[in-house]
Amino acid sequence: MTEQILAVNRMQEYIEAHLDEEITMAQLSAVSLYSPWYSYRLFREHTGLTVADYIRRLRLSRSAMRLKSEHVHILDVALDMGFGSADGYTRAFRREFGCNPAEYAKNSVPITLFIPYGVKFKFMRGEEKKMSEVQSVFVQVIKKPARKAIIMRGVQAEEYFAYCAEVGCDVWGLLTSMDSLCGEPVCLWLPEAYKKPNTSTYVQGVEVPVDYDGVIPEGFDVIDLPEAEYLQFQGEPFEEERYGDAIAAVWNAMQKYDPAVIGYKWDHRNPRIQLEPKGTRGYIELKAVIKK
Repeated sequence: MTEQILAVNRMQEYIEAHLDEEITMAQLSAVSLYSPWYSYRLFREHTGLTVADYIRRLRLSRSAMRLKSEHVHILDVALDMGFGSADGYTRAFRREFGCNPAEYAKNSVPITLFIPYGVKFKFMRGEEKKMSEVQSVFVQVIKKPARKAIIMRGVQAEEYFAYCAEVGCDVWGLLTSMDSLCGEPVCLWLPEAYKKPNTSTYVQGVEVPVDYDGVIPEGFDVIDLPEAEYLQFQGEPFEEERYGDAIAAVWNAMQKYDPAVIGYKWDHRNPRIQLEPKGTRGYIELKAVIKK
């Protein structure tokens, strides 16, 4: 990545770490190592948002997650997130999500949260993914229960970037606002039996109980997934600039691994699963297996 992209990443990281504090352009300039004017221009160019809009959207999304999971007063959340009053916060929340925070706290319908990782993914996409050194990959057998998956289909996508080009990157923000059996959204590579004509192999969604009767967002489908065993491949924690290496290490391990050594074989009837790449835990994928 270029030094300019690294500078934007540093500003994003600073905002993330100081979201509940006042954040000034002088502070962001200090971490970007460029002038305030040039830092502002870089940030807007590479995120598509002004610094103020970026912070506001991120704070509103974090506040929505608090309203959903905690018993908190609207005023307390508003003040914690840097809004001067409950009224101002309520107006901003409604503009962002189409409902007021009190309604959302009582009935947490799916909303599109702001997920601020576009810059690093856009510019890592074109990087050649070669492993610069050997990395460890931890493999374990896990069992997933029978469940449903609420998914958004693409058109022809077989991977993340093509999928974002087809359906947009906001899908992940909507999925993040929904409860999931595994605690987070998932990406799936669907076997042919789960695909509809002229739809993508790669989809994003959330896993929910088989008796789920909640809201299905517009444009989403529901598929039934059986109880199944998976091999979970988890790489080492990684720095963001090593994102390509982290994925390559896991994919290389999956390609070489023979499940017969532990009495299994690959089960191609169930989808392959990808979790959100997070440097703090390592890159994770799951591939279905059955006993031989």
